[in-house]
Amino acid sequence: MTFTPKKRVLVTGGAGFLGAHLCKRLLEKQCEVVCVDNFFTGTKENIVHLLEDPYFELLRHDITFPLYVEVDEIYNLACPASPIHYQYDPVQTVKTSVHGSINMLGLAKRTGAKIFQASTSEVYGDPEIHPQTEDYWGRVNPKGIRSCYDEGKRCAETLFFDYQRQYDVKIKVARIFNTYGPQMHPHDGRVVSNFIIQALREEPVTIYGNGMQTRSFCFVDDLVEGMIRLMDRTDDSFGGPVNLGNPHEITIRELAEKVIELTNSNSVLKFNLLPHDDPKQRMPDISLAREKLNWSPTTSLEEGLQKTIEYFKSKKE
Repeated sequence: MTFTPKKRVLVTGGAGFLGAHLCKRLLEKQCEVVCVDNFFTGTKENIVHLLEDPYFELLRHDITFPLYVEVDEIYNLACPASPIHYQYDPVQTVKTSVHGSINMLGLAKRTGAKIFQASTSEVYGDPEIHPQTEDYWGRVNPKGIRSCYDEGKRCAETLFFDYQRQYDVKIKVARIFNTYGPQMHPHDGRVVSNFIIQALREEPVTIYGNGMQTRSFCFVDDLVEGMIRLMDRTDDSFGGPVNLGNPHEITIRELAEKVIELTNSNSVLKFNLLPHDDPKQRMPDISLAREKLNWSPTTSLEEGLQKTIEYFKSKKE
């Protein structure tokens, strides 16, 4: 009788919105999962249902400090991802992206692990081309209130590709576009959770600017599938970066109206001033993901919103 050891996978930021969904999916794939989180934005509630699994391990740790574990793969997701959270402590946000990446890349180098970096569409800033392709270098303000996140992620990408070139570390870099779904933090300031909570409470739905700025929203299950396909790709010569997101573009006003419709709410729209450096357009070109990963989202916006609304309704009760 032969014994095949499980793949041991480290997920930093594993108690966050995206990390918790990834941990669950990896366990379903028969992996052993080490979840690391400092609980700045992640919550135990997101992963409490996984704690009874004997192949799930939870560590409270801040990746700006070194971590010594033995793993086969690393998904580096640790970093506040919403403006409210990353602007609360911008210096720590930069440290998480930069020092955290250095520590996780050092771990990958020592153990020979393959490592995934959760980068972001924010590396494109307020883009001059539309939709955004991976060869576009971006238009980012290096000293604005969003810079701690935007530039931190850009520096993290630089570190990943330098570790690949200099040390032959096996890397995978994905630029993640707006993601939503169950287990979103109710107070993270992102439009989907904001709109749903306001609509369920029959409060005015708050739009910043005139609502004509566009975004593309990808349901979390689709996003996790893309991440795993990138990581599982056997040809490690392709490390990315690759856009992962939904190419369906919608205005913020249209999103607000759709949420009001799906919640059967009497909420009205309320318009406030647009924050500094808020991108006017954001939509991924996913041609590379289709070609290299055979991946594209399968969940419609309406279906995904319904599932997210049901989640927030259950938390309200």
